[in-house]
Amino acid sequence: MRAGADSLQLQLPLACDPGRTCFVQYYVDRDPGPEARDFAGGSQTYDRHDGTDFRLPSSVAAAGPLGAVRAAAAGTVLRIRTDAPDVSVRATGMAKVAGVECGNGLVIAHAGSYETQYCHLAQGSVTVRPGQAVAAGQVIGHVGLSGATEFPHLHFTVRRADRPVDPFAIDGSAHPGRQASLWDEAARASLRYRTGSVLNSGFSDGPVTMAAVEAETASPLRARAETLVAWVRAISLEAGDVQRLVVRGPDGRILVENQLPPLANPRAQSLVFTGRRRPAEGFRAGTYEATFEVVRGGRVVIGHRFVGTLP
Repeated sequence: MRAGADSLQLQLPLACDPGRTCFVQYYVDRDPGPEARDFAGGSQTYDRHDGTDFRLPSSVAAAGPLGAVRAAAAGTVLRIRTDAPDVSVRATGMAKVAGVECGNGLVIAHAGSYETQYCHLAQGSVTVRPGQAVAAGQVIGHVGLSGATEFPHLHFTVRRADRPVDPFAIDGSAHPGRQASLWDEAARASLRYRTGSVLNSGFSDGPVTMAAVEAETASPLRARAETLVAWVRAISLEAGDVQRLVVRGPDGRILVENQLPPLANPRAQSLVFTGRRRPAEGFRAGTYEATFEVVRGGRVVIGHRFVGTLP
């Protein structure tokens, strides 16, 4: 879409590289009824979700430079919230965030009756005030864990005349073309629709948990390890997806593999791992290669390779 008198051109609202250092976890729900469907006809949304969720690979990444939230377009700040605690809703319960589901955040007014809203920011990180003019790309806060969220991310909502608008498909079509997007050329090129992504992967010499992956505290692979574990965290998987993780030793032979049964339901995130205890002669020194695949309808939709080295 070309800019016009009543159009809005949006920049990426995070200082990250989509598909590499940040990922879209959920899109706007386009289904008018109780079902949920994103703009591309996929299941990467949930009922009545009114925005786009930009997720960072971990809590550590979210706390760093990648978590800087930027104004998606020039405008004027309407309102802000800065005092909500950074606590997962899993710990507090939904009752504690009733009425403040957005957590810390702000709303910016733009030309053409548009507004953008930025939610789940870190406590005290909002850098602007109501009535202040902001430029496109200006840092206005930082990703946090406030409001109704279980993981650090930016919930980004676009409205026009108080009604939610999907920035990927403003014309309401099921499979929109380039003319339907509010994103500018740079953002549109980087926000290619992905049918699932790998957030993190690695090797460890011990058990791996979702909490450890999120906090980047999974133990590394070390010499004389008692176990050798490969792990992958993937997001936005669909019902029927089959996940397979294979580890090959330095000699190229399969050391261990794990193939999970087809998913019964869509999965927001999935942690897959496989490993082997240290044999009597010890693990062979060298490079170990892991390959992760997600097969959907007989076709590989996610392929990911990573390596670990034992001295």
